[in-house]
Amino acid sequence: MNTLPVKHNPSLSYTLSLVVAGLMTLASLAGVFFQSSLYPDEGLRQSFVANDVVNLVIGLPSLAGSVWFARRGRLEGLLFLPGALLYVIYNYLAYAVAMSQTFLFLPCLSLVGLSIYTLGRTILGMDTTAIKNTLTGSVPERLASGVLIGFGVLFFLRTIGQAAGILAGQISLEGAEMGVMMADLVTTPLWVVGGILLWRKRPLGYACGLGLLFQASMLFVGLLVFFLLQPFLSTLPFRVEDFVVIAAMSLVCLIPFGLFVKGILSSSR
Repeated sequence: MNTLPVKHNPSLSYTLSLVVAGLMTLASLAGVFFQSSLYPDEGLRQSFVANDVVNLVIGLPSLAGSVWFARRGRLEGLLFLPGALLYVIYNYLAYAVAMSQTFLFLPCLSLVGLSIYTLGRTILGMDTTAIKNTLTGSVPERLASGVLIGFGVLFFLRTIGQAAGILAGQISLEGAEMGVMMADLVTTPLWVVGGILLWRKRPLGYACGLGLLFQASMLFVGLLVFFLLQPFLSTLPFRVEDFVVIAAMSLVCLIPFGLFVKGILSSSR
């Protein structure tokens, strides 16, 4: 078993990550099988039932798989883990905002809080200098950071525009749309900061860069699966134009992600 670049035993972080995975599984299964009880209106059901399925087929394997690889001393598993936790934070922050007037608000917010704590503990436990020394010259720093900064600025400015429109009374967002806007507002600045750190070749940038690319890739791929599932789980039609745009964004994100993973694997040999 390889020795991971960590400053203390990460077992508690792994255990907490599995607890998060278990809670996400229960919440998603409940959303699928008890949708009429959990989601009080048609708009929430159209948005969140398909997303519950996405959480089960993408979010759960990503989080559990990250822990599985990390426990076996694989560096990519350790670096995947923050991204998988960020995926949970993004999703359940959107749920909490969208259902702030229902009894699901506190469980969703608790899942966000536990994921944030586990994320912080995981990153603080990394030996970021050792990670940088291992990965320097092996991963596509410029490409990866450019994609993170570009997407982060793009979605953050879009979110700021939506917020300005709401304040000016020009647009109205409710339910899931408001939840997604708040999740973007909180998480996309992390893409920008992580991208800048990686561009400047700082240790924390190397430690978090892959995780941020992993989260972004999961969000894009999850959205593609969401578009495919939504017509079967609701009355909404398949949105071809949106699917094509997100597929292109997914490809842009997956290329540096794949190259980053390839670099890690080559540096570990």
